[in-house]
Amino acid sequence: MTTKMVPTMKLVLASNNRGKLAELQAMLAPLAVELVRQGDLGVGEAEEPFRTFVENALAKARFAAAHTGLPALADDAGLCVDAFGGLPGVDTAYYATQFGYEKGDDTNVRAILEQMQHIDQRRAAMVSTLVAVRSPEDPEPLIAVGRVVGEITRAPRGSNGFGFDPVMFIPEFGKTFAELPVEVKNAHSHRGRSAQQMLALMRERWF
Repeated sequence: MTTKMVPTMKLVLASNNRGKLAELQAMLAPLAVELVRQGDLGVGEAEEPFRTFVENALAKARFAAAHTGLPALADDAGLCVDAFGGLPGVDTAYYATQFGYEKGDDTNVRAILEQMQHIDQRRAAMVSTLVAVRSPEDPEPLIAVGRVVGEITRAPRGSNGFGFDPVMFIPEFGKTFAELPVEVKNAHSHRGRSAQQMLALMRERWF
């Protein structure tokens, strides 16, 4: 009896974030897709001049596809705080730098807690927009958006995850993302939701 080999599709991930790579690789496992970070293929960072997640993700995916000749997957994600009119949004990764801190997860968490110190309206959404293209000229990019609404805590809680996970309290679980087991977080996070949609879109359109 011969085992049928499932062909593996190689996709370049338009990010050098190891946390994102690990999460997305696990989520796309059912498709036998192999994700490769663009940095491992010698590709630098694309410019992200736009004010929306979808435009930046598309720019990153097209850039990675153009420089590698591979289909590309890009994620643009961020924290949208109601009290700040949806900001920091696309500037989430650099949030702390506005307040004189170095760029980083820990400084981002510190900055958001300081900025919200006297704010009682703490509702916020984590948003992940995934875009996949077959080539730089792909006229029909696959677009998936995942969104989770919660509240910003007054102090960090938990040690799992990355980014704003320690201060993102999810009412349905009664915990922050950083307090949830990794598999639970992956299934229910903004990136988990967008990845599930992307999985369905790839199955329907590409495979």
